[in-house]
Amino acid sequence: MSAPSVQELLTDLDAERAAVMAIVRELPRDSWTLPTRAEPWTVRDQIAHLGWFDGAFARAISTPAEFEAERDAITDIAGYVDRTLREVPEVGPAALAYWQDAARAFDRAARACDPSARLPWYGPSMSLRSAITSRIMETWAHGGDVADAVGARLAPTDRLRHVADIAVRARAQGYRVRGREVPDVPVRIELTGPSGDVWRWGEGREDGGDAITGDAEKFCLVLVRRRHVDDTSLEITGDAAREWMELGQAFAGTPGKDPVRA
Repeated sequence: MSAPSVQELLTDLDAERAAVMAIVRELPRDSWTLPTRAEPWTVRDQIAHLGWFDGAFARAISTPAEFEAERDAITDIAGYVDRTLREVPEVGPAALAYWQDAARAFDRAARACDPSARLPWYGPSMSLRSAITSRIMETWAHGGDVADAVGARLAPTDRLRHVADIAVRARAQGYRVRGREVPDVPVRIELTGPSGDVWRWGEGREDGGDAITGDAEKFCLVLVRRRHVDDTSLEITGDAAREWMELGQAFAGTPGKDPVRA
């Protein structure tokens, strides 16, 4: 599969946002305060988080020097994330409107950006395509938290191909943030997407070596640390593959919380 264009990625990001926004747009007021699995965050907090970081990425693209100064002044990352939530309107529908405005700012900045540019972020710098892909991943992961909290279902689509791809490319991340070395063992990945297409990554031999096979949505849920691997039907072969599924994370930052067994 060839790498998607910036426009193709933005189209998929907008579709992923629309799926999440459709879930919350008609929520009664009291549903915005429902707890989500990312305790102590509520539904409103999840939407606020998506909006604030869409806006942050828009600044990283449009005014990188100012963004870097803002980033470099952070001394307490947990406190900083809490502060970002407080800067978003508290009332649920207003938080949704804030996210919609931030999403439009992100899209405008991304369309005006040189596709070859390296963008600053809170972790390593990244390409524009990786930045958009990371927003697809975050929107899907936090959107799933919201859907679960309100008893809805965020239907899986082949947009998960982007989430799986960034998760595979971020294999080293879970090791790095824990101060550990990545095993020098290739892992072959073979996932079945919602449409039935099979997606493959890795250098492992099909007749041996470490491998992970199975449902793409379950693979993605494990690597955004929403699902314990033992609560999925993924087939894991080899110690290196198993270790990756236990500590891997597709996102930057500090180590994610260990998923609780169902």
